Amino acid sequence: MADAPGPDPSPPASGAGPDGGGLTDAQKSLRAQMLATEHWSLLASRSTTQSEVLTRIAIFLTLVSAGLLALGLLGNATQFRGWFGVAALGILLLLALLGLITAMRVYNSGTDDLMYVIAMNRLRGAYLDLDPGLERYLVSSANDDEPGVARTYYAYGPRRSQVFASSMMIITVVEASVLGLLAGGIVVALGADIVVAVVAGGAVALFAVLGWLVWGYRTYRHAIDTHRPLRRTPPA
Repeated sequence: MADAPGPDPSPPASGAGPDGGGLTDAQKSLRAQMLATEHWSLLASRSTTQSEVLTRIAIFLTLVSAGLLALGLLGNATQFRGWFGVAALGILLLLALLGLITAMRVYNSGTDDLMYVIAMNRLRGAYLDLDPGLERYLVSSANDDEPGVARTYYAYGPRRSQVFASSMMIITVVEASVLGLLAGGIVVALGADIVVAVVAGGAVALFAVLGWLVWGYRTYRHAIDTHRPLRRTPPA
């Protein structure tokens, strides 16, 4: 028995442009279903990634709270003498390592989220190829270039405060604080004055914040610069 005819694979048949003009209604319907399935898959993956990242942040914050509480209890038990310094440095070092792992995952998830947004923008472009009349109903962009990504993230205009209100900044500030405390503790353990320890801890914390922000920006720029969009935003 002969196979039932299906839609022509890409490239389309002669006479079919990017708007799908060479496809039958049945073929357009099938393409729309496949695109919608991919769209829902991307939405589910994006939601799972965000949920995992928020869970990791919550776990890390809980561990930081527990670690600081443990330091307080140890300090009362030892009168901040004897082996308290070693225990404090050990707890802070463990928290710093866990914070490093968590921060790396959060920043990597930012790149993953960018990929999901680009992919869904590209799918909206495919919807418009099938039916250009849909464009006026879309709030998010159908262009998968950088301006299109920005419109999808900020549909009503850019928000300069978005970076400082993000999950990345939360984990960055907490991890930098832990690193600052660890650096200050090490300076005190080496016999330096408390003022020197405070200055050293503050400098390490500030350097950590700047380092994470620079790394995050470079990762974003690399992803954008290596991406080759299919649809570009028309000049304003």
